[in-house]
Amino acid sequence: MTLIHYIMLGVGGIFAYLIGSIPSAVWIGKSFYGVDVREKGSKNSGATNTIRVLGLLPGLFVLGIDAFKGWIAVYIANFFGRFYTDIWGMVSGAEYLTYYKLVLGVIAVIGHALPIYVGFKGGKGVATMLGVIIGIFEPLLPLILAIFIVTFVFSKFISLASITTSIAFPILYITCEHWLNYNIYIPLIVFTCMVALFIPYTHRKNIKRLLKKEEPKFRFKKTVDE
Repeated sequence: MTLIHYIMLGVGGIFAYLIGSIPSAVWIGKSFYGVDVREKGSKNSGATNTIRVLGLLPGLFVLGIDAFKGWIAVYIANFFGRFYTDIWGMVSGAEYLTYYKLVLGVIAVIGHALPIYVGFKGGKGVATMLGVIIGIFEPLLPLILAIFIVTFVFSKFISLASITTSIAFPILYITCEHWLNYNIYIPLIVFTCMVALFIPYTHRKNIKRLLKKEEPKFRFKKTVDE
């Protein structure tokens, strides 16, 4: 691997972080509504709090942008990772590229949680993580969405749906290999387990409120006064 290969891989990581750092909820709130969503509601710069503070349409727009950030970070790996096809003859080009996509996806999620543009105060990364999953784990997407939707419909808690789905993620990946016809890679197993830990960790305050029965149920409308 030459120096230019390492440079290109590093540049890909920088791009992924800068893309992940785009604070869509903050910029949309301030630009069009004169509101910093980090100062209202749950004080989180994600789609759920954006809906609470600004309404459904801007919230869905934020959701789409945040998910796209994760997906595009995975996609650009096809460009920055194409300069090398194997690792010491032990890892195939396709497998190597999958790993690189995973790295850039994780970097994008970190960027969302710690955005350089707004003082490293970001969101929980659920939507951006969804974009990464769409880019790498596409065969599992229908099952992931089904678990999320069913949990949400019965509970009306976005937080509980996110936590439940994240915990089910590694189980689905490990058990559905033959049914959905994809290859299992050890690093991806590790990633799915990290998701199962990361999402509950970022929702620890929500978990406390759920246990105390103080977590507000989600409403498809603005519920916080500006």
